[in-house]
Amino acid sequence: MKRRRLGRADFEVSAIGLGCMSMTAGVYGSQTEKGEMIALIRGAYEEGVDFFDTAEAYGPFENEVLLGEAILPFRKKVRIATKFGFNIDPATGKRGPGVDSRPEHIRAAVEGSLKRLGVEKIDLLYQHRVDPSVPIEEVAGTVRDLIGQGKVGHFGLSEAGVQTIRRAHAVQPVTALQSEYSLWFRDIEGEILPLLEELGIGLVPFSPLGAGFLTGAIDEKTQFKPSDFRSMVPRFEPEAMKANLAFVELLGAVAEEKGATKAQIALAWLLAKRPWIVPIPGSTKIHRIRENIGADKVELKEADLGRIETGLAKLSMQGRRLPEAAEKMTGL
Repeated sequence: MKRRRLGRADFEVSAIGLGCMSMTAGVYGSQTEKGEMIALIRGAYEEGVDFFDTAEAYGPFENEVLLGEAILPFRKKVRIATKFGFNIDPATGKRGPGVDSRPEHIRAAVEGSLKRLGVEKIDLLYQHRVDPSVPIEEVAGTVRDLIGQGKVGHFGLSEAGVQTIRRAHAVQPVTALQSEYSLWFRDIEGEILPLLEELGIGLVPFSPLGAGFLTGAIDEKTQFKPSDFRSMVPRFEPEAMKANLAFVELLGAVAEEKGATKAQIALAWLLAKRPWIVPIPGSTKIHRIRENIGADKVELKEADLGRIETGLAKLSMQGRRLPEAAEKMTGL
């Protein structure tokens, strides 16, 4: 697989990474077996993936433990990104309401992540969500100190807005922003993408396949389990999905011409947007990971991209992307 550099930082990774959240958190209502997920992560590495994304909040803690065990045979050959920032007791893993980015909480979270991942340094450490009660300069300064201590390699933000990014970057250069970005959610194109270009910050899109919707495997007849987070998300309500199928149809037309899958076109579109974009689609199936990686070999020419952009100009995602309470926790 080709490699990409996140912004101007000395942080080079596989062009497509792997989001590990669904391997333990059960957000899609499915049960996973630890041994199978360890084999999956190792299989992804063998296929060329060397950028893995996790967080203390996934579980909590379980996802980091899983990833730490899985990467043992090749730890020095991969890059690991994890996150702090939710109100989680570092000792018990019990999660309280809201967020917590107080310096002492960040330091405790990092110590826990280092231990669970079995590493001496976290390659990329994100603030998972902006904490309105703690100045971002204080957060960035704390991470800067952790970088100076050799416990963290690079600083990242997740779902942060323009001013937050600017203020954080002035204290400690931000290597990457992780935000939702895909063919059906393009809100960051107006102000965020130009800012990242200006400051030399890379972008790591999560949900690059629209939580599975852009693969074409979901429609208005799909019944989600109560434990599947999509059952609570407005854009996955039947009427919204019926309207949003226009995005899938656009992908399908291009995919047929290119001899690719819808998922591959959705990922190839992201890769074509900027050379410093590294999507992290998640999966619990190795054949899906191989399919996603195949997007790196799909060449979208100017005519293809123009056709997609013309089609997108006529479309607008129906339904809010998150429940209202969750949307309020983002800076977008």
